[in-house]
Amino acid sequence: MSRVIIDVREPQEYAGGHVSGAINIPPSALMNGASELADIPKDAEIIVYCLSGSRSNVSKHILEQLGYTNITNGINKQQVEAKYGL
Repeated sequence: MSRVIIDVREPQEYAGGHVSGAINIPPSALMNGASELADIPKDAEIIVYCLSGSRSNVSKHILEQLGYTNITNGINKQQVEAKYGL
């Protein structure tokens, strides 16, 4: 199973630098169902991150409400890159 990394910062923050391969889905888009999630299995490994871990924590709960079961709050870009060797 592949790992999905979601950067939940706003598009302008994402444009300023992000984890390689991360997709950008802000919390507001997650709350509206985020079409980007359509092909992601509910049990896929998902790592969410933002700037401080606050938005990614909220996003983790939104994803759980959408039925996703394997979500990690990666906190921020630096921590995700360090932990997962990206």
